Amino acid sequence: MTPRLKIHRTKGSYSDRWIESCEDQKIPYCVVNCLDTDIMRQLAPGDGLLWHWHHHDPREHRVARQIILAAESMGVVVFPSAATCWHFDDKLAQKYLLEAVGAPLVPTYVCYDEAGARAWIETASFPKVFKLSKGAGSANVRLVRNSREALVLVRQAFGAGFPPMAGYTRDVRKRYDAARKRGDLMGAVLRLPRTLAAIRRTNRGLGNEGGYVYFQDFIAGNTYDTRVTVIGNRAFAFTRNVRPGDFRASGSGRIVYDLERIRPECVQIAFKVARSVGSQSMAFDFVLVDQTTPQVVEVSYSYDPTAVYRCAGHWNERLEWQAGSMWPQDAILLDELDEMNQRRPEAG
Repeated sequence: MTPRLKIHRTKGSYSDRWIESCEDQKIPYCVVNCLDTDIMRQLAPGDGLLWHWHHHDPREHRVARQIILAAESMGVVVFPSAATCWHFDDKLAQKYLLEAVGAPLVPTYVCYDEAGARAWIETASFPKVFKLSKGAGSANVRLVRNSREALVLVRQAFGAGFPPMAGYTRDVRKRYDAARKRGDLMGAVLRLPRTLAAIRRTNRGLGNEGGYVYFQDFIAGNTYDTRVTVIGNRAFAFTRNVRPGDFRASGSGRIVYDLERIRPECVQIAFKVARSVGSQSMAFDFVLVDQTTPQVVEVSYSYDPTAVYRCAGHWNERLEWQAGSMWPQDAILLDELDEMNQRRPEAG
């Protein structure tokens, strides 16, 4: 009999841990390729499907949401579900979703025509943060200090557009620091041609971003942000220090695991919003207004699992602390199996 649990394998994705855990715990599974033309034939009602699809794979970015919706329509338990990932790597979608559920989103402004954007700039106060809809780890995020800088971005947005994957030199300091921390400076140099080729392939596949501008208020005075990751009834949290000489914390790698820094309101908001949108897994980035009031910057279903695993524990929905590290992939797998069992028809 074909195992009911299906896993799309991609090296370096969550699937590495899912497969390892299934092997260790003797959980029956089989590997599928969700990009196969007959993937629907390979699935059956009541099956479970785990697919950590990535925003830098143009093929998956093009069809993952549609395949997931189709699989769910035939009764497959999918991670990520459509509700979990339809807004992934799409800050425009996140704006409307978070506003719809009343989440405390950092005030965000979008224009879809150049004349409207120019008119908005005339009345806006600065600085503002400019973002592309696509991009993670603070890629494609810029601090706009005045209306002149904003107009330059508007012209490009409604002209040639922007490559969705930032060039290698955009965050060269961050890349250098990360390689040095790993003791891998020479390896990073040797991989440079391959990295540049991958950036070019991704940008060709996704196409330039344009036809809109996206600005958020700049929330001053934050030396770190707070990342809260909700998986089912668990919330993991840590803070990330802002990079020296920069305004961004996302992607800095400067993680601090200090529970005294975590505001309970951030955890409460994360649980409430995740439930409101029906998300299986949702990572929230928070900043504080006037050092007191949490606001959401953006969200994602996908995140660095090691950073979550290094948390000393997590909170449940009653904000009770549960000590002990946990791989987020394991939490996702447990929830997937529970959901599959709940949907299993009663024997007899």
